[in-house]
Amino acid sequence: MWAIIKKEVKTYFLSPVGYVFIGAFLLMSSFFFYIYTYSMGSVEYSSLFYYTSELLTFTIALLTMGAFAAERKNGTETLLLTSSRSITGIVIGKFLAALVVIIITEIFSLMYYIILCIFAGEIVGITKTITTLLGFILLTMSYISFGLFISSLTENQIIAGVATIVLLIVSWFLPNLSEGLYILSPISLFQKFPEGIIGIKETIILLMQTGMFTILTILALQRRKNLK
Repeated sequence: MWAIIKKEVKTYFLSPVGYVFIGAFLLMSSFFFYIYTYSMGSVEYSSLFYYTSELLTFTIALLTMGAFAAERKNGTETLLLTSSRSITGIVIGKFLAALVVIIITEIFSLMYYIILCIFAGEIVGITKTITTLLGFILLTMSYISFGLFISSLTENQIIAGVATIVLLIVSWFLPNLSEGLYILSPISLFQKFPEGIIGIKETIILLMQTGMFTILTILALQRRKNLK
């Protein structure tokens, strides 16, 4: 699995994908930081992630759309599926590689928190900061697993990317249709964390979503392997 993670992380940073993702995220984070901190005088780091979580819906597809779709299109999927590595190891390896990019992005984003602390003259909102970062990772894990699943269903990266974005946007509005659909909306499940609350229910559901889509991805690839 380590070989898969290493290979995928290198792929992200030997191509523009990793840099575009991190750059786009930090660019928009800077915009929100300017609006809510400089213009409005807020010293809430958690509010920054509250708004950039919506941006994640659009950018996560950059990391996931080519994970399996590109392998199929380039004809390397057969080599991947018939290698000595297990399909489970391949899927989890790609998942963790995308998560590494997210963690790197979060580390870079801490510069805003440092600026806030300097601006306020003290350490501010440490509890909210920790819960927000935790919630953001959980949200990202759910999004990555979903994006990988969509990528495993097609050989067209554009279709995978667009489908991921559209379906994640649709999930925003599900709670408006019915309160019971709240559990199908990752971004709604995330909203407690910037408030400094680690929702046990929300945490469990986000982890279950991650596990479910990871398993579905493994099953989709296993089925294709059996058909070859």
